[in-house]
Amino acid sequence: MNGVKKPHAVIVSYPAQGHINPLIQFGKLLHSKGFHITFVNTEFIHKRVIQTKGSDFTNGLSDFQFETVPDGFAPDDTESRSHAHLVCGSTRKNSLVPFKELLLKLNASENVPPVTCVISDGVLTFPLNAAQELGIPEAQFWTASACGLMGSYLFDELVKRGLIPLKDESCKTNGYLETPLEWTPGMKGMRLKDMISFCITADPNDPMIEITIDQMKTCQRSSAMILNTIYELEEQTHKSTTL
Repeated sequence: MNGVKKPHAVIVSYPAQGHINPLIQFGKLLHSKGFHITFVNTEFIHKRVIQTKGSDFTNGLSDFQFETVPDGFAPDDTESRSHAHLVCGSTRKNSLVPFKELLLKLNASENVPPVTCVISDGVLTFPLNAAQELGIPEAQFWTASACGLMGSYLFDELVKRGLIPLKDESCKTNGYLETPLEWTPGMKGMRLKDMISFCITADPNDPMIEITIDQMKTCQRSSAMILNTIYELEEQTHKSTTL
């Protein structure tokens, strides 16, 4: 590139197929525009990808490479990895330092351009924290949709209004979930049962409520949000997603 180094985006995905696929596609889009891409999976998921798609998939191109960080679980602990709240909690505690070390390694390498930005899955907290600690520009990528982002953002308001957690299990069948939510920005006709399933719980200590609220606080600290959506289909919600 005539002595001009490529921009280098480090993309970090939550370890699940529904998150990896859209972030891979986004990485390919940036790559087509001239970016060097480092795609970061957890070690466990990276091995799963190789088993499913073959080693050629992760060998990639010289300017589209894969790296890994630990998730904090034992290698054979597949049960814990199936629970979102455990994954979020474990990566928060165990992935931050290895990810910072990875960023420092990439910046010290003569084989890749310096990292110019970190793009993190919106449900993870450690990539944004690492990028901000190292002074690297960052953005969050929300893999679900604009409605998914707004639904998560409203968890805190649902708690404040006393709508969640549910009073007891009977609320799931006695019509309570039909409660209209006329105050939801950009989403008309919403009912409680239309919200993200994580909030439909009668457990006052359900960790996913606190985790979701904390994730939204992290998103609010980010310099930018990238939404996996079609603007024309979610125009009103998109206009309301100023967190």
